[in-house]
Amino acid sequence: MTPPTAPSDLSDITQGQLEKLLTGSCRDPFSLLGRHKAGRSDVIRVFMPDAREVRLVRWTRTGIQREQAMRCVAQAGLYEARIPANALYKLRIGWADGWEECADPYSFGPLLSAHDLHLFAEGKHRDLASMMGAQVTTVDDIPGVRFAVWAPNAGSVSVVGDFNLWNTRRHPMRFRHDAGIWELFIPGIGAGSRYKYDMTGPDGSRLPLHADPFALASEVPPATASVIADPTPFKWNDQQWIEQRARRHTESAPLSIYECHVGSWRRPGGDSTQVLTWDELKDTLIPYVADLGFTHIELMPVMSHPFDGSWGYQPLGLFAPMARQGSPRQLASFIDACHQAGLGVILDWVPAHFPSDLHGLACFDGTCLFEHMDPKEGLHPDWDTLIYNVGRNEVRGFLIASALMWLNRYHIDGLRVDAVASMLYRDYSRPGDDWVPNQYGGRENLEAVGFLRELNDAVKTYAPHSLMIAEESTAWPGVTHKTQNGGLGFDYKWNMGWMHDTLSYVGRDPIWRRYHHDNILFGLHYAFSEKFILPLSHDEVVHGKGSLLSRMPGEGGTRYAGLRAYLAFMWAHPGKKLIFMGAELAQWEEWNPHGELAWPMLDTQWGRGMHTLVRDLNRLHRELPAMHQRDTRPDGFIWVIGNDTENSVFAWFRYGDDDTPVLVICNMTPVARSDYRIGVPQDGWWAEYLNTDAHDYGGGGEGNAGGCMTQPISSHGYDQSCVLHLPPLSVIYLKPTGYKP
Repeated sequence: MTPPTAPSDLSDITQGQLEKLLTGSCRDPFSLLGRHKAGRSDVIRVFMPDAREVRLVRWTRTGIQREQAMRCVAQAGLYEARIPANALYKLRIGWADGWEECADPYSFGPLLSAHDLHLFAEGKHRDLASMMGAQVTTVDDIPGVRFAVWAPNAGSVSVVGDFNLWNTRRHPMRFRHDAGIWELFIPGIGAGSRYKYDMTGPDGSRLPLHADPFALASEVPPATASVIADPTPFKWNDQQWIEQRARRHTESAPLSIYECHVGSWRRPGGDSTQVLTWDELKDTLIPYVADLGFTHIELMPVMSHPFDGSWGYQPLGLFAPMARQGSPRQLASFIDACHQAGLGVILDWVPAHFPSDLHGLACFDGTCLFEHMDPKEGLHPDWDTLIYNVGRNEVRGFLIASALMWLNRYHIDGLRVDAVASMLYRDYSRPGDDWVPNQYGGRENLEAVGFLRELNDAVKTYAPHSLMIAEESTAWPGVTHKTQNGGLGFDYKWNMGWMHDTLSYVGRDPIWRRYHHDNILFGLHYAFSEKFILPLSHDEVVHGKGSLLSRMPGEGGTRYAGLRAYLAFMWAHPGKKLIFMGAELAQWEEWNPHGELAWPMLDTQWGRGMHTLVRDLNRLHRELPAMHQRDTRPDGFIWVIGNDTENSVFAWFRYGDDDTPVLVICNMTPVARSDYRIGVPQDGWWAEYLNTDAHDYGGGGEGNAGGCMTQPISSHGYDQSCVLHLPPLSVIYLKPTGYKP
């Protein structure tokens, strides 16, 4: 029950100000609450709705505590008391279920520095993960949490959460006009509490409660609150990895990536409603991927997202890990364990768009703040999502700070930037005139180009040796060229053209492949125009496309032979490698995000064989310099046979820095080719390092008895040649080793 009011001099408060305070829509709470000078004394004013009594505890000059009751001067819970000027005080609040002692949130001065605010407004603050959101900290020797949120057009903002029973009137925030940021320090609270922001819009209307865009932790969906994160620094044990990362990430290093959706990689007990935690994945996923020989694991988005069906590609918490797999600390421990196992970690990161959930970023302060106002610019027609306005300083800074946080705070080794093509073109997926041209009348999104360049420059400055990878599906020039040379500054680009062409080729009945040689040849015309990753990603094994295996023509063992040949062809092609989980098991069904991989395939000849092949491909990729050192250079590749349409045979040499070639021969039909002559540049024994038809891989065991001795017969422009047996639907790697062992 609210105590009766007592007489008070409220001449410094207008009726309108009092009304806003009492209704939770006060824009300037510090002008009403906290300490106010009153001659030789100070008036302390606090607003404690639902309190049964509020007492003020102060210290005398001799250090003795004195306690006095505060007078309730407004029935809704406004209390005041007079104390000697500048006397220290704290509050003792009587609630229905007990007493609480705390410092007065409105006794603290401004929290964020003018320098921080200036950098934020310029979009140049690179550590917003430490500046914004809920930060457990100490102010004037008093522990608590500092909240800061960007909402320049809001009429008022309050923090609500477990600590104030979600009362929208308890904790109105201070507005910092220079940057449009609202801030408040709440003493006595700490990590683990849930919270949101209550706002009124520019017109005074009350907005839905919003989660914190800068939150470092969040609830498990479908719950939507932000969570105050534990500030205890994680103790990393990956110093050796970090010291070696520059060498591991050079263009000449092997790069082989296992793309993974951690929720559906394996389900506990096969239960589709359950997921493995980061701690469980640390004990299962890491040794599995390391044993297969991949250099990196790429995690589909782990940022907080409200709908599991989006697979993380519609995130709302760009600073918070998804809570389903565990805490931020557990994610850090998983990454640390990856590094100790010799695995790099790449995250999918989505700066192109965000969902319109009411608790998220949409119309955040009652206006289109993070997104464009015009739906021709701000609404993505394919995904029904909103598009970041990267022409705005604060939005660019928000996104870049998110990227840097994952790279630095979580020791992530690289980001794969999703949907870059949708950012680069103003008319992307927009029919007719349903788009807004740039200032020159063109379709290029100049603001997005500027953002991507700034992003990649910032990463190279603040997170050197990290990989930045673009999922860019068009022929935009210079995606991996340096920004100072007019490029976008990425380290690698997914080669979507190679993926579509080669999948089209291997999906055809072999009898027709002779008419589609260009599907294989065309990729080599542009293979060195950018630095490419060859992706066989999740997008190619979902939505009715079938698994990689099911796309191979034929029946029974023919399909498995086709997939083995395709994977070995890919590993021998210029470009770094990426496959989506499950390909190594030769699973028949397409990826089911609500299920798990086809683990029983490991108990079959075909599944074990494919698993062994992928392990051997990765081993050879690492051990043979010719297979990786010149992936991005034209002098690392020479065609030998590219015109044998009748037999659908391809052959080429790969070269490394030691100039020792690896000969790659692909027979893309189910017909064996005997006595097939191929010219080679060195005489002597050419050892067979890989044959996809080997029994170990589930093949028929045809081959060349371990290799071939050259003959002094000219062929394909070389003085020496080998006569080989090419098994059906197979790929063979040979390397000169001198004399026959």
